[in-house]
Amino acid sequence: MLLEAGFLSLFFAPGGLRPGLGELDPPSRLARFLLLWEWFRIYFESGIVKLASGDEQWRTLTALDHYYENGPLPTYLGWYAQQIPPHAFHAACCVVVFLFEFGIVWLGFGPRRLRRLCFFLVSPFQAGIILTANYAFLNYLVLFLAVLLLDDPFLARVGLRPPAEVPRPARSKAGVILQGAVLGFVFAATLVEAPLVPRVLPRPLLWPAIALAPFRIANGYGLFAVMTKERFEIEFQGSRDGKTWTPYPFRFKPQDPAAAPGIYAPYQPRFDWNLWFASLGTFREYPWVVQTEALLLDGEPSVLRLFAFDPFHGKPPAQVRTVLWQYWFTTRAEKRATGRWWRRELRGPYAPGLRKGSGGRLEIIDR
Repeated sequence: MLLEAGFLSLFFAPGGLRPGLGELDPPSRLARFLLLWEWFRIYFESGIVKLASGDEQWRTLTALDHYYENGPLPTYLGWYAQQIPPHAFHAACCVVVFLFEFGIVWLGFGPRRLRRLCFFLVSPFQAGIILTANYAFLNYLVLFLAVLLLDDPFLARVGLRPPAEVPRPARSKAGVILQGAVLGFVFAATLVEAPLVPRVLPRPLLWPAIALAPFRIANGYGLFAVMTKERFEIEFQGSRDGKTWTPYPFRFKPQDPAAAPGIYAPYQPRFDWNLWFASLGTFREYPWVVQTEALLLDGEPSVLRLFAFDPFHGKPPAQVRTVLWQYWFTTRAEKRATGRWWRRELRGPYAPGLRKGSGGRLEIIDR
């Protein structure tokens, strides 16, 4: 998303080293359309993949019943959203999601008043997602792209007056043709990249997408096709004697049940984020988890900085292991009684534990 929007913005932004507000260089209409086209596809294609995935949670409108606690990095406001009873509310939210992705976003291509209405509908929708989940810059990007739905007369009413009309500067015909060819090529690639478009199309039709694939500037989108039903968390632990195990504290992801989940977006803590994905698979699918164990045995500073602090104070432990916990948001009653945001249960080891044997060679701890 970021690469595609950034590339298109090169053609949309005014030129020059100090362009001001672009009074002498109005934005390309084709670039504006393609930015809105990206905004539209993020919504619409996400709706398509939800239906195409066959996920029963979307079919039965239960996809949001535990959505707030099962995402990569929940927020404390997500805890409150999770508490809203009954199921009917969360089912209604599923319907609203489909309404936005298949219906409301089409208003973005309508007359001026419908585009404004669309902006004032989708913006609170995105703000709600931002407040209840940490999806890095994703929702901020979608939120800001929607500003293109507003027009100069509306902005003038709220005090953001557009620059005075000036004659468009003369542009070389070759430059206009080149810009049109480049952006047209990107547009053709996005059509092929859409979900459900068969990859058995004649190769000449696939060529724009194939040519641009390494640059990631023409993409297919499909968010939340399948919803996660359970929340697991990987925890790294170290020990000096093999009996007492001390956890390495994370900066961002859930760990201490009494700690409130925070709001970090648009920042993306990649280590914590990817550990959530690793928890849904096996260590063989995510070998970097075992590599992290080995580097913790070495006391590698760059790895220790990924954690809130070093619990061994610069003297690496003799053994490191990973365990898997299952987490749930507490209920209102549980939180009143314990003050905790989470409850958790240990599910066992995740990856083989490691220690250093004779000669500094890595050895697997008996599991």
